[in-house]
Amino acid sequence: MNHRAVAVCTAALVSAVALTGCGGDSGGNGGSSSDASGPITLEYWAWAPGLEQAVALWNEANPDVRVVVKNQAGGDDLVTRVVTAAQAGEAPDLVQAEYQALPTLISNDVLADISDHLEGTGTAEEFSEGLWQQVTLGTDALYAIPQDSGPLMFYYRHDLFEEYGLEVPTTWDEFADTARALRDAAPDRYLTTFSAQDAGLFAGLSQQAGAQWWTTEGESWRVAIDDEPTRRVAEFWGGLVAEDAIHNEPMYTPAWNQALNTGEQIAWVSAVWAPGVLASSAEDTAGQWAVAPLPQWEAGGNATGSWGGSTTAVTNDSDHAEAAAKFAAWINTDPEALATMVREGGIYPAATAAQTGDALAEPPAFFADQPDFYEIAAGVAEGTAPAAWGPNVNVAYSTFNDAFGSAASARSDFGAALAEVQNATVADLERQGFRVAG
Repeated sequence: MNHRAVAVCTAALVSAVALTGCGGDSGGNGGSSSDASGPITLEYWAWAPGLEQAVALWNEANPDVRVVVKNQAGGDDLVTRVVTAAQAGEAPDLVQAEYQALPTLISNDVLADISDHLEGTGTAEEFSEGLWQQVTLGTDALYAIPQDSGPLMFYYRHDLFEEYGLEVPTTWDEFADTARALRDAAPDRYLTTFSAQDAGLFAGLSQQAGAQWWTTEGESWRVAIDDEPTRRVAEFWGGLVAEDAIHNEPMYTPAWNQALNTGEQIAWVSAVWAPGVLASSAEDTAGQWAVAPLPQWEAGGNATGSWGGSTTAVTNDSDHAEAAAKFAAWINTDPEALATMVREGGIYPAATAAQTGDALAEPPAFFADQPDFYEIAAGVAEGTAPAAWGPNVNVAYSTFNDAFGSAASARSDFGAALAEVQNATVADLERQGFRVAG
């Protein structure tokens, strides 16, 4: 491992990653720039719709710095492809990366620290503290610019709430009481389901409760998936499943779609992007849904977690890191670029000002009778809790699917499943050569 790889890996993770857990030399230049040498082309690997139209605005205004979007599969597939390309010294200049993927990319020496290139630009002030923390990992470094976010909210069938005399829950205790009241009034209906195949949702709910699953301690990772806030969330949802107050079937299945469409399930805890899903999964119920802030653990609070969202990052292989960094900041803060991505791709922008901008002046079509939809979303987003991701989120999520899937199916102890996720995550870090505290 060369000096640059050590420096990147150490700075990236607050001097907290055992160096044997870091990737080797990527062959890049570590962020040097030859931007002044004439017209250049930046390659941008991404998957979100609408990016090409926003990039076209940049290319028209910046003929000397042309950006070319190369469409890729998202999620873990893109992470694997980028890491593989970086190992050969052939990573693109820019990459769209989900928040939880950043530590994996950093520990594999893929991403450049672009803080120097954006110093004094005020970019940080464009975003909520919770989102900015996810792209800095709590350090003075900057590894990406937030692009879109997924604050959690509460979606419900307002017609059926009215029919059964239900109040919209503002706390999780009220949520549980509402679930029980509905089962008493209509035994063929459920308030919602616990989906054991959606670790991202569970992670967001845990964030709202105060969980920090991966943190650093000296030169080690500390894994706290089985911590008090997450246990609180697991026990709450596990208890409702055990008493049959809510359903225990996974989401995004034909059966789930039908339950939403027929009113067998009358509410959904989801992110700001949920209207698009509802429009395709419950198409017969348009105009019958409403949105409210996520129920709180303490009455009067305003905290939410995130489910989804992505960033724009610059790689260490880029020969034009400064130009790439300026583009990454531009596409995620420029009002016209953001409006284009909202209009063409349906994203919910991470930049705070854009969340109440003209592009979001109208509610989603599925919520046409709730004109304050995005006003509610913006208020919810202000309370986005910081997330703490580590370099093996994929292992934690995979174990969650197996362990919680079994527990939900059997309506058994979620606490044991949570401990299984904790143990598997720690064991995997140690196998990879990372130092693990505790």
